Amino acid sequence: MVQAKKNDTKPLIVENRRARHDYAIEERLEAGLILEGWEVKSLRAGKGQLAEGYVIIRDNAAWLIGANISPLISASTHLLADPQRTRKLLLHRQELDRLIGAVQRKGYTLVPLNLHWKKGNVKLEIALAKGKKLHDKRATEKERDWQKQKQNLTKSYSR
Repeated sequence: MVQAKKNDTKPLIVENRRARHDYAIEERLEAGLILEGWEVKSLRAGKGQLAEGYVIIRDNAAWLIGANISPLISASTHLLADPQRTRKLLLHRQELDRLIGAVQRKGYTLVPLNLHWKKGNVKLEIALAKGKKLHDKRATEKERDWQKQKQNLTKSYSR
């Protein structure tokens, strides 16, 4: 008897929708995060935001800055929780070297796309991206509208 494969969908915690609007995404990578216990509990409760977050490379390591993980009300009182602390990303040396080269020489930006669960661990999907100009954003929006119109036309025609 052959069992059906499970869906490979990643259970999302937080998604940065603004990144897809502001940047042309070239390549995606998955990185681990160094988190404290209260942060993991808050993420399980869905208390995270990536909208203001960005990734920088400093001292040959990647860091997530500006992401907000709000502490739970029931968090410990003896621990001072900083919701916007700088968090280190866990990447392989080869990936890190490639990212450093792309950011320094080619003018790319590292953008956090989403936080998701993978085998019980929190993973951050980051993207190597270039910023879009205003006319690029308009062209993307125009293309999206055309796709919707085309889909509606085919629906009404097939009836």
